[in-house]
Amino acid sequence: MSRPVFVLGTGRCGSTLVHEVLARHEQTGFITNLDDRGLLRSAAWQNRAWRRLPARVTRKGGLRFAPSEGYRVLSREVGPMLVDPVRDLTEADATPWIRDRMRRFVADRAERLGAPVFLHKLTGWPRAGLLRACFPDAVFVEVVRDGRAVASSWLQMPWWDGHRGPEQWLLGPLPEPLDELWRKHDRSFPVLAALGWRLLMEAYDEARMRVPEDQWVRVRYEDLVADPRDQVGQILARVGLDWTPPYAAEFARYRFSSGRAQAFRDDLSPDDISAMESVLGHSLADHGYR
Repeated sequence: MSRPVFVLGTGRCGSTLVHEVLARHEQTGFITNLDDRGLLRSAAWQNRAWRRLPARVTRKGGLRFAPSEGYRVLSREVGPMLVDPVRDLTEADATPWIRDRMRRFVADRAERLGAPVFLHKLTGWPRAGLLRACFPDAVFVEVVRDGRAVASSWLQMPWWDGHRGPEQWLLGPLPEPLDELWRKHDRSFPVLAALGWRLLMEAYDEARMRVPEDQWVRVRYEDLVADPRDQVGQILARVGLDWTPPYAAEFARYRFSSGRAQAFRDDLSPDDISAMESVLGHSLADHGYR
């Protein structure tokens, strides 16, 4: 069976960019949004067709045909627990029934796709413990972005449910120390979004410690847009793919821009940014952000 490679991130971190850039490689196979919507199971011809399409057809924000996280089809064929858990999923959650369903799901798509690498993206909690229990040889590509930028972007997304508070949002209740920080800042939504990023990053740090070093790749969004050739080349090498001439042509179609890296400074007030930085503590510095 194809070797699974999972692109992971908090959401709004650049994981879609990484996923799609890797999906341009002719030796990767991925499910599409047609499969996700129950219209047509993913197959190699769909992957080839997507690679031939102009980028504007696959852009988010409208009718599109593109690689998909496949949450609908995962919920149908594996289980909703994998899709929107209120905490991270660990090896202990890999009960025989969900492990068998997940393996069948990937084996079915991998056979149809016929590629050496089965590529899939998930955002939110890492879920790496459960995934590695299903696929011991899986490689994880973690995409990290400045927590202030991620939190600012969350606030602007129609799907962000933090306005309902941590008692009802997707990430589940805040641990008591983080809940106290939120209340200390008058239950500010920018602060809550920042705490959500911190909560997820702590989960990613813990998950990474349980995976062999050669099976976990971390890339910062800011480094990717600054030097895409080098960063993507390093990822390909870690997942066992060569920089082939066909891939070089596909890669050349992308334009990487750092223009939105500091957009949170315009989208949030100085007081909001200061409050966010105060609750993020060492998390920013630990991940290389000033």
